[in-house]
Amino acid sequence: MFPIRDDIPSRHAPVMTLLLIALNTAIFLFAAILPRDEVRQLFYLFGIVPARFAHPAWAARVGFPADDYWPFVTSMFLHGGWLHLIGNMWTLWIFGDNVEDRMGRFRFLVFYFACGIAAGATHFLTSPSSTVPTVGASGAIAGVMGAYFVLFPRARIVMLLPLFVFPYFFEIPAFLFLAYWFVAQILTGTLALAGAADVGGVAWWAHGGGFLAGAVLFGLFLRPRERSPALRES
Repeated sequence: MFPIRDDIPSRHAPVMTLLLIALNTAIFLFAAILPRDEVRQLFYLFGIVPARFAHPAWAARVGFPADDYWPFVTSMFLHGGWLHLIGNMWTLWIFGDNVEDRMGRFRFLVFYFACGIAAGATHFLTSPSSTVPTVGASGAIAGVMGAYFVLFPRARIVMLLPLFVFPYFFEIPAFLFLAYWFVAQILTGTLALAGAADVGGVAWWAHGGGFLAGAVLFGLFLRPRERSPALRES
């Protein structure tokens, strides 16, 4: 199943959402023209490598800069491939415009970074010895989804289900889709921690941590006039 769009129109142009999409795309295109070895170095230096922070002696031995926590921000702008980038940016476009509406551009940007950092911290806490770099905007976008879950639970999401060669479109409530998505991240993350053989190379707990951060923190970033529950789905 793939989300296509929601039924909540934007009241203002989603300038910050579009800028984030453009910046992520530009950085991806820049990385795409680099030699493979330089891309690998880019991911290790600017992605989140948990062991870098949990095991400073190892980090110094392999050449990581000391006391550098910028990867918790820079990792949000790196992606491992076209599908990774397109999936994240499409999801940000679907849910980001309405959350930006409620927060305003600057508050939305700060909120986005706060959720991304919370997601990165969650990944670090659940996989402190990992030496694999984690990259992508999905943790920050999960925070946007968490805010949307609380702000627009009765919105409708148009979904695409490919049935062989035939596309099938249907609508489901936003709260149902987002709740299913969140539970799937937690369950798969639990399997990963338990050492399941095949759970994929995805930071599942980072997604869950970002989603919870967004659902909890969103109220701090709303425009003052948007803080009344009666206005949330108007």
